[in-house]
Amino acid sequence: MTKVRDGLRQEVLDANLTIPEVGLATLTWGNVSGVDREAGVFVIKPSGVPYADLTVDHLVTVRLDDGAVVGGDLRPSTDTETHRCLYLAFPSIGGVTHTHSTHAVAFAQAHRDIPVLGTTHADTFNGPVPCTPDLTPEQCAKDYEYNTGQVIVDLLERDDRRAVEVPGALVAGHGPFTWGANARASLEHAIICEAVAEIALRTLALNPAGPPPQHLLDRHYTRKHGPDAYYGNPGATTAG
Repeated sequence: MTKVRDGLRQEVLDANLTIPEVGLATLTWGNVSGVDREAGVFVIKPSGVPYADLTVDHLVTVRLDDGAVVGGDLRPSTDTETHRCLYLAFPSIGGVTHTHSTHAVAFAQAHRDIPVLGTTHADTFNGPVPCTPDLTPEQCAKDYEYNTGQVIVDLLERDDRRAVEVPGALVAGHGPFTWGANARASLEHAIICEAVAEIALRTLALNPAGPPPQHLLDRHYTRKHGPDAYYGNPGATTAG
């Protein structure tokens, strides 16, 4: 088995186990991975294993450059090639999460971006959570899972900075993929993506008018992100 950095497997396990705890998945619908770029591999949930049964020993290690399984006895998630595509395209990404959370999937099935309608969204996503075009018949017929990642890469124009500022996308007719500096961060972005999708749906039902002024959205994004960010207490163990 290829050795990965200390703590990565436990981090990936903990993130996966949180998916059902926070209501982002039904049955086994969802997966989280984390990458060790120095070792050239990533660790991901195995395909179809119930969360209640999942342990560190079930996790699968996959080589970044060619997708070969180099650790674990089970088949990796069917979404593995999508994760690999994202890791290869965006050097900033340290973890990827995919779920079928209800409200984000609703936007994906409607082929709609999740719009920025308030500061809750702007705290994390510097712009709409974008939705890809449909995959073509050719993209579905061959290398479907890798092409699922590729349509996200194309949507973001392979721009790593944009991937940092908008750490998620919807695959049309499918659902959300989110990412972050590590597995836990990618999961947190999945939680936020689902929350802002639900808020957006309720807001649009009440009033389909446009978002608040851009300067307010910019203030909320920059107070948490970038060189002048001032939200939170680095090193603190509690949030608030």
